[in-house]
Amino acid sequence: MSTEGPTSSPIEPPPRRPKVIKTNQQQVFLYVVLTLLLSLATVWGGRMLVHNSETLTFAVGAANSDEALFAAKLAAVLKNNASRFRIKIVNNADNAKAIARFDHKQADLAVLRTDAKVPLRARTLAILEHDIVLLLGPGNKKIKSLAELKKKKVAVVADNDSALVFVRGILDVPEGADAGRIQMAPQGATLDKLLAPASGFGAVVAIVHASRAVRDKAYEQVARRGGFTLNAIDEAKALARKIPGISSETLTAGTLSASPEIPGDDLDTIGLEWLLVAQSRMSPTAAGELARTVYENKSALGLDSGFATRIEPASVEKDAFVMAHQGAADYINDDTKSFMDKYSDLMYLGAAALSVIGSIFAAIYAKITRIAPEKASELATAILDIGERIEHAHSLDQLECLQDELEGILRGAVIGLRDGTISTDGLDTFKLGYEFVRDEIGMRRDYLKRHAGAGEKAAQDVAPSQHDESNVVVVKTAQSA
Repeated sequence: MSTEGPTSSPIEPPPRRPKVIKTNQQQVFLYVVLTLLLSLATVWGGRMLVHNSETLTFAVGAANSDEALFAAKLAAVLKNNASRFRIKIVNNADNAKAIARFDHKQADLAVLRTDAKVPLRARTLAILEHDIVLLLGPGNKKIKSLAELKKKKVAVVADNDSALVFVRGILDVPEGADAGRIQMAPQGATLDKLLAPASGFGAVVAIVHASRAVRDKAYEQVARRGGFTLNAIDEAKALARKIPGISSETLTAGTLSASPEIPGDDLDTIGLEWLLVAQSRMSPTAAGELARTVYENKSALGLDSGFATRIEPASVEKDAFVMAHQGAADYINDDTKSFMDKYSDLMYLGAAALSVIGSIFAAIYAKITRIAPEKASELATAILDIGERIEHAHSLDQLECLQDELEGILRGAVIGLRDGTISTDGLDTFKLGYEFVRDEIGMRRDYLKRHAGAGEKAAQDVAPSQHDESNVVVVKTAQSA
């Protein structure tokens, strides 16, 4: 009869439960993409803020006109200086059409003379040129006043027909028979021919660029032959006050000719200005940058004909015929702000905003990429698994294995609570489960010990009876012998 206790198949410990990593891979990918986009947007925004490209439409007259050639030079200067501005030149039949386009907001820039109809939204960036009015009489005949001039047949020498309207306006000659005495000079007619008796003209009114007049040798050549007399316009100041856009000018001695000296003394006359104008809606920063480019590149912008060779700052006076653009006025008055002055507040605000955004993104990143701590209540499941296997433990060795496994879970929980990999969520459930299984193991251990002791006693009782029977058999055998 065997004395061995009941046997059972060895119990394998359950596999160790891996920690659950709650990382959403799609969220991580989305965060990386958003981070890259934010970085690109920041770099792009900074680049655009400092050096963004802007195209400006420049309305001009015919392709060979002074304003068209100036626009082409300005476009080249901006390109060579790596400016953020690009010029798109739009040609028109004449300068009047160009101003009309500007007036209809179809252009950002234009060049106008102050006798033209000035659009309400035009603001001056720079004075490009002065036109002066030369009142010439044949031979030694002087013209004492404009009233006397009205009685003569007058030839008007100018680049366009608008000058005819201008001259009739300053002479206050209405439309009618008298207006016919003031005519545009025949195309190609020289000053000699216009002042000759055969021409029939009693005077010539020439409207010329001041820069071109000082270079024109024709006045000197005609003067040497005694061909004309340059007359003063004594009513210059009165006309400047009466007619908007007209300025009072002074020709210094020797302006037209040094030998013979013409005029012999300083002489009063009237003039007009050619203005580079921009739309009033143009930002002060853009207008200031354009004005700075024009002022700092005067030598490169002047034409061979002399136009725009003496560029002047726009008038910043409140009573100017065409008000200066605020951006140009700020530059002229040295009120322009540096980059830090302009954007320091914005930069501080942006830095603060980026700091907040960065903190939010960092929190989101940490939230979606870190290993989520395991809840203490989740460990109770492993403990209950041990509890279910207790009844299948038929030996103390098997029970000790379960006890070691239980203690291992407890040890891991204590370490996890210390390191933060296990949260206190459900800790009471864990403690209850642990105590329950620990007590179950204790009771199972007592049960196995009691049954193990009863088996040993039964074995001891059976052994003596077997010994006595053997002795009886021996005696009986001896008696038989």
